[in-house]
Amino acid sequence: MNILIVGSGGREHALAWKLAQSPDAHRLFIAPGNGGTARHGTNVEVKDSDIPGLVALAKDKAIDLVVVGPELPLTLGLTDALTEAGIPCFGPDAYGAQLEGSKAFAKNMMRDTGVPTAEYAVFDDFEAACAYVREKGAPLVVKADGLAAGKGVVVAQTVDAAIAALDDMMVKAVFGPAGSTVVVEAALKGEEASFLVFSDGTDLAILPSAQDHKAVGEGDTGPNTGGMGAYSPAPILPDIAAPDMAETTVRPILRRLAELGHPFKGVLYAGLMFTDRGPFVLEFNVRFGDPECQPLLMRLESDLAEIMLACVNGVLADTLVRYAPEAALCVVMAAKGYPGSYPKGMEITGLAQAESEDGVKVFQAGTRAQGDKTLTTGGRVLGVTALALDLAQAKAKAYRAADAIRFENSFMRRDIGDKGIKRHAFVTRHK
Repeated sequence: MNILIVGSGGREHALAWKLAQSPDAHRLFIAPGNGGTARHGTNVEVKDSDIPGLVALAKDKAIDLVVVGPELPLTLGLTDALTEAGIPCFGPDAYGAQLEGSKAFAKNMMRDTGVPTAEYAVFDDFEAACAYVREKGAPLVVKADGLAAGKGVVVAQTVDAAIAALDDMMVKAVFGPAGSTVVVEAALKGEEASFLVFSDGTDLAILPSAQDHKAVGEGDTGPNTGGMGAYSPAPILPDIAAPDMAETTVRPILRRLAELGHPFKGVLYAGLMFTDRGPFVLEFNVRFGDPECQPLLMRLESDLAEIMLACVNGVLADTLVRYAPEAALCVVMAAKGYPGSYPKGMEITGLAQAESEDGVKVFQAGTRAQGDKTLTTGGRVLGVTALALDLAQAKAKAYRAADAIRFENSFMRRDIGDKGIKRHAFVTRHK
């Protein structure tokens, strides 16, 4: 079959790499793609926000399955438009995509279905939001309601910081219309994990746990980014606990969407916080995380195209999803200045050397090919990913590979996976 992947990041390179392995994959197109996706298929210059252009492309290339990487085209209704054109699409319709596209929609859905989440309130009036902040006191979390490229969340340790965040979002509009409505919620303390499931609208199949590293600096310091690294599994959420977690956090949401006539077909991602009062859902994403996708697909032993078609056709079985018992870890190499402004056009060397060790794959994100050279185009440039017997070995292998790569003004966190390694060691000692 002909497959179209929508997106241009490291997640999309990982999807292209894995889908290209399917015996049923005939031709692979990526819109717009990057320097890495071009290795596995044909990049096409259509933006992920160009819904008519993507539909026209799918028709022109006789696409049998569209796989949507980022959230934006889903919230803009790409699945709806493709469905109307008779083209199967892996990803929820625009109504279901509100779980990510609107923080208020997601929180209200959690409240209505009994999914555990932090106490919250929704505001579109600045003064009312400030009054609520003063009444509740700090710490608080201030979230732009709409999409803000993973940067519209501020954990405010003081009332003044919370009000400053409200001013940025609602008055100064630093996130544009995404911040005209805000969610203010109680700050939860604990350790985070990413919990993803495949869904065909009725049934679900659970993916292994993962953990992302959002902060730009080591020790989880500095501003939030799109993600500086990830690993799987996350020892804080062992496989044995996953079925109960699904019943508590995602099954009620999937059931309600089906009742409303919007069965969710795709990947539903619950961002969890494990507190001393138990797990809470921080937010939902309606697609694979980036960079969680990279280690998860390194571990996936099943045919990804077969799983995605089963979701679209409503015939998903959990037996379709099989994972290797090994651990995988992804280290993001970024351009200096990210998540702020950063230079572009730097040549990347050492990619072949990095991938020379068995079990290592370098997923490209902010790159483009220029002749036989690979140049940087984005803030998050590469996701160096390794598969090994355990997290400690996966970490060592990933950093060995990353150290073989060079580009000017690059940086990376050196502590990806440390929390998982420490927790695994603690659990092992106390068995």
